[in-house]
Amino acid sequence: MQPYDPNRREFTKWAAAAVGGLAAGLGAARLAGAAVLEPAKKDVDKPLMAQEPHVCRGLNTCKGKSAGAKNECAGQGDCATAKAHTCAGDNDCAGLGGCNAKVNTPGENKCKGMGGCAVPMKDAKIWSKARASFEADMKKAFPDKKIGDAPKAP
Repeated sequence: MQPYDPNRREFTKWAAAAVGGLAAGLGAARLAGAAVLEPAKKDVDKPLMAQEPHVCRGLNTCKGKSAGAKNECAGQGDCATAKAHTCAGDNDCAGLGGCNAKVNTPGENKCKGMGGCAVPMKDAKIWSKARASFEADMKKAFPDKKIGDAPKAP
């Protein structure tokens, strides 16, 4: 039996099929709610707390925008959707740090590495400040949107 030796045309067909399979798989994963490969970025010119992903429970912008996607409306998510980290400065993007190291404003750091706290937030005072900022930003960005009561701390 001779080994299989594909020509360029056969190789191209197989390569295209493989790329198509990868694209279909990624599309299906996104439809199923799987994690996105790249972190979402926030627009620093808009209220950071009124954008996804969010840094702790009760800071989600819409129904289904929480870990597990079981919340009924904005402000009721049970956990952060931003990448968890335990140390200051480990955040990926603007608005994804537990607080701003310079002014201690939760979830409002302006760029990567500028966060001052863990995600999800551990300090109740920091979380309360974040929730107040979230409510103010949501009212500014979406004045008619209903914001539900935050879930209780674990």
